[in-house]
Amino acid sequence: MERLIRIVIADDHPVVRIGVRNMLTQRDGFEVVGDAADGDEAITQTLELSPDVLLLDLMMPKLPGLEAMRAIMNGTASVKILLLTSTITTQQVIEALQIGARGIVLKDALGNHLQTAIRTVAAGDYWIGGKRVVNLVSALHDLMEKAAMPQHKTYGLTPRELEVVGCIVEGCSNRDIARQFSLSEETVKRHLSNIFDKTGVSTRLELALFAIAHQLVAPR
Repeated sequence: MERLIRIVIADDHPVVRIGVRNMLTQRDGFEVVGDAADGDEAITQTLELSPDVLLLDLMMPKLPGLEAMRAIMNGTASVKILLLTSTITTQQVIEALQIGARGIVLKDALGNHLQTAIRTVAAGDYWIGGKRVVNLVSALHDLMEKAAMPQHKTYGLTPRELEVVGCIVEGCSNRDIARQFSLSEETVKRHLSNIFDKTGVSTRLELALFAIAHQLVAPR
């Protein structure tokens, strides 16, 4: 008979804990042995119950997920930790893996990935980017290259203001812009005034040159 994978669920939202518990108990091979509503409880439950896998929310009260994970890894290295999160940066993924996480599951993909991710990390592999990863060094190298890529700066411009910038680069007049976006010319002038303030330019030509130099508009 297949040995059950023992799991602790740590998430500050009761609905998530209940939903994940129901999702797992409906499938063979899983046993939820405990749950926690904050980072401190996650540490206590994990150290006391010694689960095979800890499902750990990245953002929790009292102690954030990464800090809770540091404490857990200092206390027991045997548990495999899967981070649950709605959103995570590449830098956070790198930090989590370096601390000792075995993988990351996005909450909007729980239904599709959770059971496979748990089995993957329980078997000793990693779960990164929605797939099984065997070579952590290679995966970390790829992530670090991605994190080192320059981030696209928008200088605080709103999506509409970026559209106006694109029109200026194309040589459109205020009237052209107003017609294209069903705005009044006064509104277009206000947008331009805000754009000038945010980018530090004072003329339409300077704005067009600034936009091209800083890749504010996609090349045509």
